[in-house]
Amino acid sequence: MNKNLDLLSSGLASSLRLWRGTWGDRPAKAAQELLILYDREDGAECRLVREALTELNLDAMVYPCPSGGKRFAAQRKKAAPDGSAVPVLVDPNSGQKLAGADDIVSYLFERYLDAAPPAGLKASAFNLLASRLAGIVRGPRGLSARPSTRPKKALVLYSFESSPFSRPVRERLCELELPYRLVNLGKLQWSDMGPSRPRVLAPGSYKPVAGSKRDVFFKEHGRVQVPYLVDPNRDVGMFESRDILEYLERTYAK
Repeated sequence: MNKNLDLLSSGLASSLRLWRGTWGDRPAKAAQELLILYDREDGAECRLVREALTELNLDAMVYPCPSGGKRFAAQRKKAAPDGSAVPVLVDPNSGQKLAGADDIVSYLFERYLDAAPPAGLKASAFNLLASRLAGIVRGPRGLSARPSTRPKKALVLYSFESSPFSRPVRERLCELELPYRLVNLGKLQWSDMGPSRPRVLAPGSYKPVAGSKRDVFFKEHGRVQVPYLVDPNRDVGMFESRDILEYLERTYAK
């Protein structure tokens, strides 16, 4: 697909969900051990879970389970209550194993925020419809498994759920069944809005919230921009979704 059309449809997908999964400013409790998520990028319920993770500033180890995918099927069935389909969440901090957006989102907010989830993230008929429509406008991307070489070490993706630039990368990771650690860099303040260079919505010297993941990222890279992919197998780190997509195809697709 043409790059501009791809970005347009990705932005439309975020708009259909009213840009949930943009802000990560909720004072979530820290998860000492990384959450584990069995996920399909185009799944309506999966999208609600990923939005909740961004808004709670929680990271997760993601095992993609696209349609027809077999790489993590047995692992997911073993972890899932009653062999449930995605999304499935495993929290090693509590030993909880949950399936379905309703149970997972409620659990995440209750455990890590001591609060009920907002209406916009509940698995209501309206939210599920909007989430399905968001998947429809993206077509078949992120839906079906494609042959790939599994990396020895999991990749790392810096992202946040509503980012139109990050979505194509997550779709490709899902199609290729490449496991990755998702690091959520949701917006924390008005000056985080807009592109990283220049920040036209908040001109002037950019200062991330002190002590945040965005602050750590800024000190390391001199800017905060997603997506950013790290491949520890080849000591590679890169910005720009198009470059990342080409790298994934060249390195892991068969």
